[in-house]
Amino acid sequence: MTPNKRATVAESAAAAEPVKDASALADPVAAMPIREGEDPWTAEEVQEVRADLLADIERLQKQIDSAEGDLAGLIRDGADSAGRDPADIGVANFERDQEMTLAHSAREALAQSRDSLRAIEQGTYGYCSECGEPIGKGRLQVHPRASMCVRCKQRAERR
Repeated sequence: MTPNKRATVAESAAAAEPVKDASALADPVAAMPIREGEDPWTAEEVQEVRADLLADIERLQKQIDSAEGDLAGLIRDGADSAGRDPADIGVANFERDQEMTLAHSAREALAQSRDSLRAIEQGTYGYCSECGEPIGKGRLQVHPRASMCVRCKQRAERR
């Protein structure tokens, strides 16, 4: 394992670990915002969202490690292009670009999952990053990484 890979794995493990002194933080269940007409969060629901985020972090880290390994192989194999058919070089370049895109997308999702987990632990989870209103319990249960309410997300996608 390379030093950079060790640092990445160590950083992801540290970011995924819960805060040790939970007494210093707000009660996660009490701090969870709800929209009008929603039932309050239960401890089990909050724990389920946390578990989903932790599983997401683990899955995404494995996906990144795999993509980086594949990418390293493609770069190593593509370094010696002398005498290769131009079509083979094009395919190799396409595969490299695809692996880079997959790794980048997984890194972004990993950062969102870590941010969401940290927000639960800090008692700030569930508020829209744009308008500050509650995102909505149902949306967060389906998409725990959501950082915007539906209205703000739709507006952002129209831009």
